[in-house]
Amino acid sequence: MSCVLTGYVHGGCSPIGMKKQFPTFIHETAISFERIFVSAGKVGFQIELSPEDLIAAAGCKAADII
Repeated sequence: MSCVLTGYVHGGCSPIGMKKQFPTFIHETAISFERIFVSAGKVGFQIELSPEDLIAAAGCKAADII
């Protein structure tokens, strides 16, 4: 997503806590990992959580996105 669409700077788009809810997807293989890292909303910052927690918190979907 670009700054034009979201209003966020490049690299600052976290799937959790966006001001506007955008459709969010993770690759289907991500659910095979115990823990993953995603943007924490600021360039250079990440959070670690389980894929299930990300899906629950962000309302995202796992999909074959390649």
